[in-house]
Amino acid sequence: MNTKPSSSPLGPRRTLVAIAVILALGALAATLILRSGTPGAAKADSHGHGHSEAAGHADGEHHGAAAAAADGHKHDEGHADDEHHEDSKAEKAEAKPAAKPAAEAGHGDDEGLIAMDAQRMQAAGVRLAEAGPATVRSVLQLPGEIRFNEDRTAHVVPRVAGIAESVPANLGQNVKKGQLLAVLSSAAVSEQRSELLAASKRLELARTTYAREKQLWEEKVSAEQDYLQARQALREAEIAVSNAQQKLAATGAGAGGGAGGLNRFELRAPFDGVIVEKHLSVGEAVQDTTQVFTISDLRSVWAEMRVAAPDLPAVRVGEKATVRATAFDSSATGEVAYVGALIGQDTRTAPARITLPNPDGVWRPGLFVNVELTASSRQAPLAVATQALQKMEQQTVVFVPVQGGFRAQPVRVGRADGKTTEVLEGLKPGQSYVAEGSFMLKAELGKATAEHSH
Repeated sequence: MNTKPSSSPLGPRRTLVAIAVILALGALAATLILRSGTPGAAKADSHGHGHSEAAGHADGEHHGAAAAAADGHKHDEGHADDEHHEDSKAEKAEAKPAAKPAAEAGHGDDEGLIAMDAQRMQAAGVRLAEAGPATVRSVLQLPGEIRFNEDRTAHVVPRVAGIAESVPANLGQNVKKGQLLAVLSSAAVSEQRSELLAASKRLELARTTYAREKQLWEEKVSAEQDYLQARQALREAEIAVSNAQQKLAATGAGAGGGAGGLNRFELRAPFDGVIVEKHLSVGEAVQDTTQVFTISDLRSVWAEMRVAAPDLPAVRVGEKATVRATAFDSSATGEVAYVGALIGQDTRTAPARITLPNPDGVWRPGLFVNVELTASSRQAPLAVATQALQKMEQQTVVFVPVQGGFRAQPVRVGRADGKTTEVLEGLKPGQSYVAEGSFMLKAELGKATAEHSH
């Protein structure tokens, strides 16, 4: 029986698959050649040859050719992708060393630079100054308290015993010199005024008698002895009147009682001031030593402090001092008016006080304050404003202007006070620096550093 070889449809399909694989590998090899050059092309050719051998082996196989071709295609594509990935890494590794120095050079030029133009400087409140010589003062700070100026404070007493009939003055009231504070009814004042009236009447009689006896003696009518006795009586009457007047003046009472009677005693303000204490009411009986009012002229007060023995050389009478309130933002300048000559046995300190003008009444007695005095002063050859200094990374810096902005300049500082700080290293005389607004520049630099780290 004759059999003819049958034409199987798998033969053409295998050929098509092999052609497709070869074309795909050729395209991939061309891509690699374009990207990486000859070495990549050589790798692609070697893999293409291996793939051709796999395709020829697939032609010899009759069953499972399509699956083998597909597997070979997937394997070759994966292998080609791996090689492409390795070639890309090699390309980046070769390109990176060439670009790195330029990048590093650009970063080194901009690192630490705070770019800022004139408009931004004005908006940020940046003001420049020149470093130069200045006087640096060492400040001594002492705690203190506001007190009444005892030279302008009066503890008013009636100086006579009596009973209060009226008290028109009130606590906290501003009074003028001679203003009525209270009216008392006093028996002692009544007796003194009666004595003055009697002495005045006797004086009038003595003057009349003296005038008559003098005329009779001149006319040779009476004896000279009568004239001399009349003159002696006149002198005694004058002394009695003067004595009574002085007694009333010593108590502060006037010569006449007026419509209120002989016993009326008026208590008046000794000077302009404020009634800071009042211990009298209507109907209250008081003695001649009772303190009924305290009046103080608060336009001047004392800032009292205690000075330790080591600090006494810095506290001198006439020295200028600054007084600052602890309860609110206020300060004033005064002079040291007194320094105690003795040191307290218990406190081991000496008292001192500063006379402080108080025209607006801001400094109230009892207020706690801090007193600042200049302990010493020294001329620094190079100094900057204290507010210009900033702390950065354990260093003290000032910001100096450079091309395009500002940079932080490390400095070494010496003595300082509240306004000026001596610079030992880091700046030159006449060099410009940021005197105001340095904190804003520090914030900008910190912000730029944080963004760069991210």
